[in-house]
Amino acid sequence: MSAPAVWGAQAGARWRASPALLLAAALLLAGVLAVQAGAVPVAGRDWWALLGPSASAPDASLDAPAGLSGGAYVLWHIRLPRAVFAMLVGASMGLAGALTQGLFRNPLADPGLLGVSAGAACAAALTIVLVSGPVLALPQAGRVWALPVAAFAGALGVCFTLDRVARWITPGSISGLLLTGVALNALAAAVIGLCTYLATDEQLRSLSFWTLGSLAGAQWGLVLLMGALLLAAVWPLRQIVRSLNALALGEAAAAHVGVDVQRLRGRVIVLVAVLAGFSVAWCGMIGFIGLIAPHLVRVWVGGDQRRVLPLSLLMGGLLLLVADTLARTVAIPAEIPVGIFTALLGSPFFLFLLRGARGRIA
Repeated sequence: MSAPAVWGAQAGARWRASPALLLAAALLLAGVLAVQAGAVPVAGRDWWALLGPSASAPDASLDAPAGLSGGAYVLWHIRLPRAVFAMLVGASMGLAGALTQGLFRNPLADPGLLGVSAGAACAAALTIVLVSGPVLALPQAGRVWALPVAAFAGALGVCFTLDRVARWITPGSISGLLLTGVALNALAAAVIGLCTYLATDEQLRSLSFWTLGSLAGAQWGLVLLMGALLLAAVWPLRQIVRSLNALALGEAAAAHVGVDVQRLRGRVIVLVAVLAGFSVAWCGMIGFIGLIAPHLVRVWVGGDQRRVLPLSLLMGGLLLLVADTLARTVAIPAEIPVGIFTALLGSPFFLFLLRGARGRIA
C-alpha cells in the first residue's frame, strides 16, 4: 500500500475514532451558517464592526456594543445570541434525554416520561389563565418573568412529586418510576385541558404559541445563565456515568456491584428536571431533541455511557440549531415555530432510525 493510501486510512480511522471532533466541527459550521442566514444580510464588514474600535470602546458592554447598526446590530443582538442559545438548549435536551434513556434502559424514553414537559406546560397554562385574568393581576414587568419561572417551578415540582410518590408506592423500582410518571402526565394533561376550557381567546392564543416552542426570546443574559446551568449539570456526570453503565445490566446486578439505585435515580431525576425544565420554561414545548439525539449517538458509538452522554450533548445542540435555522429561514419573513419543525422532521426521521437500527439498539 502506498504512503498516501496509508495516511488516508490512518486519517479516516482517526475521524471514525473521534466522533466528538466530528460533531464539534459540524456544530461550528452550523453555527456560522445560522448567523449568516436570515432576512437581513450579514456581510464581512458587519463581523469587522464587532471586532473594530467601536465595539472595543470603553463604553462597550456585552448587551450593547457601541456604534453598531444594520447587519452588525442584527448579528450581535439577534443572530449570535439565538444561535448560541439554540446550541445550549439543544445540548441540555440531548443530555437530559441520554440520562433518561440510561435510567430506564430504554432508547425510546425521553424527559417527557418523567413529566418534565407536562409539569412545565401545566404550570404555564395556570399562569397564562391566572396572571392575565382577574384572579391574579400582575404588573407588566412581572408578567415577563412569571411564565418561565412558573414553568420551571412546575417541571421541578412534578419531578419532585414523581420521586416521592414512586418511593412510596414502588420503592426501588425503575419500572414503577416510569408508571408513576405516566400517571402524573395524565394528571397534568387534565389540568391543561381545564385551563384550555376556561381560557379566553387571547389566553388560548398565548397558550398555543407557548406550546409550539420558540427561541425568539434569546438574549445574552439567558445565554450566560444557560451556559452556567449546563456546566453545573455536566460536573457531576463523572460520578454518574459508571453507575449508569452498571444499571444497564439490571437493577439487581447494579446493586450487587455497589450501586445505590435509589440514590442514583434521585440524582438523575434532579439533573433531568433542571436541564429540561429550564429549556422548556424559556423556549416552550420543543419535542424529539431529547429522544433522537441520544438514539443517534447510541447507534453510532454503542451504549457506553462514557461516550453517549457527552456526544448526546453535542448532537442535541447540533439538531436544535439546524432545526431553528430552518424554521426561521424557510418561510422568510415569517417564522415557523421550532417545535412544529422538530416534530415534522423528527417523527419520520425517528421511524426511519427505528427501522434501520433494529437489532443494534443497546
